[in-house]
Amino acid sequence: MKVAVLSPVAWRTPPRHYGPWEQVASNIAEGLIKLGIDVTLFATGDSITAGKLSAICEAGYEEDRSQDAKVLECLHISNLMEKAPEFDIIHNNFDFLPLTYSGLIKTPVITTIHGFSSPKIIPVFKKYNAIGHYVSISNADRSPELNYLATVYNGLNTNEFEFNNEPEDYLLYFGRIHPDKGTAEAIEIAKKSKRKLLIAGIIQDESYYKEKIAPQLNAQIEYIGPAGPERRNGLLRKAAALLHPINFNEPFGMSVAEAMLCGTPVIAFNKGSMPELIKHEKTGFLVDNVEEAVEAIEHLKNINRLNCYNWAVSQFSSDKMVGDYFKLYEGILAK
Repeated sequence: MKVAVLSPVAWRTPPRHYGPWEQVASNIAEGLIKLGIDVTLFATGDSITAGKLSAICEAGYEEDRSQDAKVLECLHISNLMEKAPEFDIIHNNFDFLPLTYSGLIKTPVITTIHGFSSPKIIPVFKKYNAIGHYVSISNADRSPELNYLATVYNGLNTNEFEFNNEPEDYLLYFGRIHPDKGTAEAIEIAKKSKRKLLIAGIIQDESYYKEKIAPQLNAQIEYIGPAGPERRNGLLRKAAALLHPINFNEPFGMSVAEAMLCGTPVIAFNKGSMPELIKHEKTGFLVDNVEEAVEAIEHLKNINRLNCYNWAVSQFSSDKMVGDYFKLYEGILAK
């Protein structure tokens, strides 16, 4: 079986720090290679893979801002589609644009829908319902207008995370600095619970950071910048809990799975996929507001951190994800 894995070209695959879609595309590609599959990864030229790499740019447009994002995307997608006959299956991790080629090629395209940036993009998915082979990353993140093959949870390389049963006393916010992700709410939770908070992530909304976050930084509330894989493991495993007070229906939430793989429980606002990722009172707490989150902190002592780890390994490992996708490939090709 020859598989083409299409990653975005915003960031390197795998990403240096931020880039969840690129991370999943990398985990799929490298997991398939471990199974002995012939894989070509379509990504930026600085990407890292044990398989073949096909690239039309050296760096992603978020890392080299001299490039035009739309131009890069067009060149990137067309590069794969013009080589489509070389592959048995194409695994699209790059949203809706590649679908516009799918009716012009014979190679089947399986698309992981990593979330909907807006309801306005759904008509493209809808147009290709009959040939699209859509996979959702949580049951919560599905459109009633689309046909789905399956739900496959994002999988992580469990070897990159280290279990820790003796955390330090700080709380952690790990994600982009943006109103959707609830950075300000995390600060409020930490202040009301009188706990230290470390904030790690890229600043995606500059004015939000300047107005709502920066004025509150001090010895108790500390912003430490983006954290790559090496730093991430230490931050997550030593935290008493991950705060995830999201203000939107998040399709998955990689940091939630990553925290639990270190044994760290998660306190999250009960939206989107959170009830699928977190077992309430077993691997963390699903809460509705800041006050409930503060109360949940008092009950962290009741969480067995080994339960967090075992749950995450059983549900969110790269091996499980890749195995699930491989079965879908076989089903598609059998037709």
